[in-house]
Amino acid sequence: MSVVVAKNIRKSFGGLQVLKGVSLTVEGGEVVALIGGSGSGKSTFLRCLNGLESVDSGEIEVAGHRMSRKPAELRRLRRDVGIVFQSYNLFPHLTAGENIMLAPVQVKGIGKDAARSEAKRCLSLVGLGDRFEAYPDMLSGGQQQRVAIARSLAMQPKVLLFDEVTSALDPELTGEVLAVIEKLARDGMTMILVTHEMGFARRVANRTIFMRDGIIHEEGPSAEFFSSPKTPELRAFLHAEVG
Repeated sequence: MSVVVAKNIRKSFGGLQVLKGVSLTVEGGEVVALIGGSGSGKSTFLRCLNGLESVDSGEIEVAGHRMSRKPAELRRLRRDVGIVFQSYNLFPHLTAGENIMLAPVQVKGIGKDAARSEAKRCLSLVGLGDRFEAYPDMLSGGQQQRVAIARSLAMQPKVLLFDEVTSALDPELTGEVLAVIEKLARDGMTMILVTHEMGFARRVANRTIFMRDGIIHEEGPSAEFFSSPKTPELRAFLHAEVG
């Protein structure tokens, strides 16, 4: 069953056209990696799927929600579509557990005891079951990013979006975060990842998409995509990334 359906998405900022007719369908349980150079439109496209950016034209349906600018409908969509950014955006005055509890209590109206139990479960899922009472400044960057992932998981989303979540981390901490995402993939979470980690995309994503100049330039099953790129532009991009 298709969980994400985007049709002919166009988006401009002023006179700059960033998305020039992007269409994508993602099935339940599928992991899709978006790769491409800076300015190719991949992060803007991801933000459109969550309603953080409005589209100029086209249609989007995610987790059964048709994209709308009506606040109530946007809130319903965001309950089912989590997004994790490269910056962790944790509240420094709240513990890891309190950061995770916040949205289930305030957005979903869940009682604090149930939210606390769910926060502990989600922290355990990302390997931080013993850090419920830790404040963000007591955690490494990799740990903070894992708390951010746990915060999204606590909303029990149907789709998770990741926007370059390891780009601010050193290699060791990057490995911690990628291991969590890989486990989510094994558990069947539907995910779309904007990433520059080519080896990870090849290993974990069912499908990889190369965006260039605001369009999907090439896509395919990840193993084939990386081993036999069809266009010179993708070959050049992969060579630059690996080399």
